[in-house]
Amino acid sequence: MAMQDEEFDRLEQAAEASLMETALRVLRGRIAIVSSFGTESALLLAMAAEVDPDVPVLFLETGQHFPETLAYRDSLTRHLGLRDVRSIAPSDEALAARDPIGQLWHFDPDACCALRKVEPLDAALPPFDAWISGRKRSQAATRSALPLIERREDGTVKINPLASWTPREIDAEMTRRALPRHPLAALGYSSIGCAPCTRPVRDGEDPRAGRWSGLAKIECGIHQPS
Repeated sequence: MAMQDEEFDRLEQAAEASLMETALRVLRGRIAIVSSFGTESALLLAMAAEVDPDVPVLFLETGQHFPETLAYRDSLTRHLGLRDVRSIAPSDEALAARDPIGQLWHFDPDACCALRKVEPLDAALPPFDAWISGRKRSQAATRSALPLIERREDGTVKINPLASWTPREIDAEMTRRALPRHPLAALGYSSIGCAPCTRPVRDGEDPRAGRWSGLAKIECGIHQPS
């Protein structure tokens, strides 16, 4: 069932503070959250769990994550009472054909992201009319114009309820809610992706500067700059 114009209008008319709740209630059963279980993911997921702990949460299991991320995913899921966290992974056949020794990231990171993130997510999203991301305008210059709601060419909608939140606001709200922190955050990792392509961030850098450091690459492909 495609999203109706009146449903989209309800999302656009919702106050920013209630956008998450409106989306989860209006589109219940037809909306998912895509989460990396990174340093700021707990806030988005906590807000969603308050409204609907059964909302599907899609985690891209690339096979290249830090062990700390996988442990954090499991502990945060339990802490928030989320009941439908799904690990989305490439097929064994695709890995064997295109990255048999797990080193594709080293010589073609775009192809690695396509194999391990973009294609698995594309295969997982068709049952949903909308999905929620945790992107923020403050994360990088390429996200400075990020809208709250994006209507895509295929008729689906991407929702960014935390788009306007600053790092200070997120940190304060996570502290207020006593949310568990990703264990790598204390080591300088402000944005966490796959282990081979992520480093700690230095003072003064964009929060996402540690992703694909030294390369022109700025996104994995599931999001495009806004």
